[in-house]
Amino acid sequence: MKLFNIKLFLIILTVLPFVYTACNQNTSPVNTEELEFKMNIIAESYVKLVLKVGQFDPNYVDAYYGPEDWKPKSNLTEDTSALQSLFNESDAILDSMDALSKYDSDELLTLRFRFLYKQILAVKAKIFILQGGVLSFDEEAKSLYDAVPPVYNDQHFQSIINELDKILPGKGKVSDRLDAFRNKFIIPKDKIDTVFTTAINECRKKTLEHIKLPAEENFKVEYVTGKSWGAYNWYKGNSFSIIQVNTDLPIYIDRAVDLAAHEGYPGHHVYNALLEKYLFKQKGWVEYSVYPLFSPQSLIAEGTANYGIHVVLPGESRIDFERNVLFPLAGLDTSLVDEYYRVLELTAKMNYSSNEAARNYLDSKWTREETISWLIKFGLRSKERAEQNIKFIETYRSYVINYNLGEDIIKKYIESNGGNENHPDVRWKLFERLLSSPQTPSGLLK
Repeated sequence: MKLFNIKLFLIILTVLPFVYTACNQNTSPVNTEELEFKMNIIAESYVKLVLKVGQFDPNYVDAYYGPEDWKPKSNLTEDTSALQSLFNESDAILDSMDALSKYDSDELLTLRFRFLYKQILAVKAKIFILQGGVLSFDEEAKSLYDAVPPVYNDQHFQSIINELDKILPGKGKVSDRLDAFRNKFIIPKDKIDTVFTTAINECRKKTLEHIKLPAEENFKVEYVTGKSWGAYNWYKGNSFSIIQVNTDLPIYIDRAVDLAAHEGYPGHHVYNALLEKYLFKQKGWVEYSVYPLFSPQSLIAEGTANYGIHVVLPGESRIDFERNVLFPLAGLDTSLVDEYYRVLELTAKMNYSSNEAARNYLDSKWTREETISWLIKFGLRSKERAEQNIKFIETYRSYVINYNLGEDIIKKYIESNGGNENHPDVRWKLFERLLSSPQTPSGLLK
């Protein structure tokens, strides 16, 4: 089986931003209609390619609401040469994209070009992996998500643990004391739906004050078990989502707003609804009818969903809402709210522990047991949560970078352009732009 040169591929990923800026620097006359026509043809080929690749990984196609007859009519997995054919197909589509560099274009079409190019490159990398190609954790992250995750050593996490040691009540191991403290803030199972529904309604109300959503937008909440993730948004098209919340493990009170904002408003549900409305339906850009999970789009999706938590209920407004509304609904002691959020502020700094666990586990430096032990020691996970974490890593691999690195990239972009907490209107405007236009992680880092 022929495999492409991954080192050369990674070099292409690095220099690509300089290559495709030619799409916006050519001095030839602008011919927008011709450019859009040719890009539409490529976009259709891209969508059909993604759907074919999805036959080899059930997690790959996260959403599709395009033409029914574009779906594969035969099962490619029965053809041993199919992956090589798909790999060659990805090359042909990329060649077609390269031919468009002769065109001048406006900013939006340039963004579309970059988005499509990066998405197709990620499809090519995914096929390589499905063929048995081996990438390191960092190479995989770069190839699939257009970003390079930072590295943090044990001392970084130990310094955070030392700070927690100073503020957590009781004596003994920090991990045990953290568990004991957080267990005071578990939402009783019979109140989960009431608390979560209240949180998502508040986030929706706040979002609608700043973003106009399609009149028909709606969602349904389901409670599930047996999953490696805490919650999931299944976008079905026509501005409708199914939001699933996993109740395998206890749900802490702060997770109500986290999940409501991340999965719903202004997170995944809003992101998908706006892309569908403005790019798929209004512009006819069919590439937005499909969402390949293992692609740069996921870093934008997860990054905006996580940063959206701070946009919709910033700072003290969130604490006040939880103290005055959610804590009483859950029957929790409101006198510990301030102390709880001091602890949460520190534990949030440990978000990159999942990356380090995934990097060392997937690069075969640690065994499964060693990874779980490390997550317990330096990630302060309970054994149950560490085991759930590693199941997620085994299923989704380097996808873990999209939550922490994704949020940091979105935060840096918005705040460096004036959208800080002191300028909420600017922040909402920039945030909405990211949700409703073609974006790439490397493009936001320029």
